[in-house]
Amino acid sequence: MVDRPRVLLVEDDARLVAMLDQLLTTEGYDTVIARDGQRALHEGLTQRFDVILLDRGLPVLEGLDVLTRLRGKGVLTPALVLSALGNPADRVEGLDRGAEDYLAKPFDIDELLARIRALLRRNSSIVPVIAVPGGSLDTGSRTVTMAGGEVLGLSEREAQLLERLARRPQQVFERADLLANVFPDADDLGVVDTYVHYLRKKLGRGAVLTVRGIGYRLGTLS
Repeated sequence: MVDRPRVLLVEDDARLVAMLDQLLTTEGYDTVIARDGQRALHEGLTQRFDVILLDRGLPVLEGLDVLTRLRGKGVLTPALVLSALGNPADRVEGLDRGAEDYLAKPFDIDELLARIRALLRRNSSIVPVIAVPGGSLDTGSRTVTMAGGEVLGLSEREAQLLERLARRPQQVFERADLLANVFPDADDLGVVDTYVHYLRKKLGRGAVLTVRGIGYRLGTLS
């Protein structure tokens, strides 16, 4: 099963949210909706997304403040700002504060979808470095650089398993989910347990935590 691109939709206008949610779902995206800035910040920090669609005039926390805080925490998800504030100075401010693109309201649906596709293409060429317990995972070289400078090599499946856990560090993953998405050619849940053992052997027992009766989650980040 191939994961659908995930979009964090941050907008407080109920009618626009409903329209965009239906449009994105029809176009093959999975959406998570945040109607205020605080919720958007929480979702952006605890889940993995491929694109963020971000309004500026949000309750609780202004949209560009949300983006600044996400960037400050190392979240590099491409962001497209959708805002009624569309003069050149507003666009410049949005881009300077971390947005990859900026589209003024009202906007053309086809143009919006094209811009989302462009961000996805651009992001797919980036080799991300993801925080993991005690260091960082380079998904391109499949290596973990520990805080002390030691570099550890991982097998392809070890790296894929660690990446899936690390992209959603607060989520508890069922073993069946990990089997389907990391080991699609296997049908034995024990394969997941085996590779968790391999990761713990290389990174330490605290790298992957067991949640009894459910599965696994990423360990505590150092």
